[in-house]
Amino acid sequence: MASDNRKQAVSARVERWVRTDVQALKAYHVPAIEEHVIKLDAMENPYHWPSAMQQAWLDALQQIHVNRYPDADCSQLKQAFREAFHVAEDYELLFGNGSDELIQLLAMAVAGPKRTILAPEPSFVMYKMIAQFLQMNYVGIPLGTDFSLDVSAMLKAIETHNPALIFLAQPNNPTGNVFGEEKIRRIIEATSGLVVIDEAYTAFSSSDGYPLLADYSNVVIMRTLSKVGLAGLRLGYLIGHPGWLEEVNKLRLPYNINVLTQASTAFALQHVDELFKQTAQICADRELLKERLSAFDNLHVWPSEANFLLCRTLEHDAAEIQRLLLARGVLIKSLHGSHPLLNNCLRITVGTPNENEVLLRELAALLAS
Repeated sequence: MASDNRKQAVSARVERWVRTDVQALKAYHVPAIEEHVIKLDAMENPYHWPSAMQQAWLDALQQIHVNRYPDADCSQLKQAFREAFHVAEDYELLFGNGSDELIQLLAMAVAGPKRTILAPEPSFVMYKMIAQFLQMNYVGIPLGTDFSLDVSAMLKAIETHNPALIFLAQPNNPTGNVFGEEKIRRIIEATSGLVVIDEAYTAFSSSDGYPLLADYSNVVIMRTLSKVGLAGLRLGYLIGHPGWLEEVNKLRLPYNINVLTQASTAFALQHVDELFKQTAQICADRELLKERLSAFDNLHVWPSEANFLLCRTLEHDAAEIQRLLLARGVLIKSLHGSHPLLNNCLRITVGTPNENEVLLRELAALLAS
């Protein structure tokens, strides 16, 4: 009885004090998955490090003192990034606990009454969610039926809403395509706000927004190491003009990048050629998987410059296919219901050749039934 009374008391206080728009939100859900399931739902790199590299990494971690706070500015890590990815000294680097934290920090920096975040849709869901968290206006501009960027609609929205922040994912998630530099430049030149080029999947693409920094004062580049094999470390980073990043950095909580992430990332960048080797293998696996999936008569597969493929089931319910595949030990992502352009769409992360073969075998059996 006391427990019931306490529960009611908590509910009453939550209802009184928690913002009503927060109460109406649903938390970002990540399902718990059993170990034996082949995970092809989260755009992770399926390859492990070579055994000798893993042992060297463990040896390096033995030198870390977890009783001490980490380097708050990640100064040594910044230098490792500059060397590995050829980042000029003209630009600053800022690290976040994944790209999610960086999106939040950027939005916080420009948030205000009636301020707007603009992005094409469908794209990364956190742009909209973080706008809602901060009570900012969010405007999503639908992509074309082929997922191309509707520049005219974007320019009209810029004129109407004067957005403080624009997110452009290159390549885009969940569609896998790039919008093209000419279109990106038109949007940058049309807005007085900050344009964030989200390059989470740039390792699998020929697109590169880094040169835009030299041409414009309202651009930052956002990247992550999650897709190239370090998802468990949760490290995202911004590259941009110091004037922007110095302001964003004021909102970053101290010590947001822990000592194990800093040390592990620095070690990984000493072996960046291995990371590049794995991403090249994933690109090759992607093209082979696309060819095999495209052979199914009742499946439409779009080209991709990311480490996943977007497919539409032409005769089946995508959510049901996802459910039945999971029962057979393969997890992919159903996007049905998330956006009108994604009706009956599935997103499939590129796995190892063996994982891809299992997927193809099980999917073939389901699509034939």
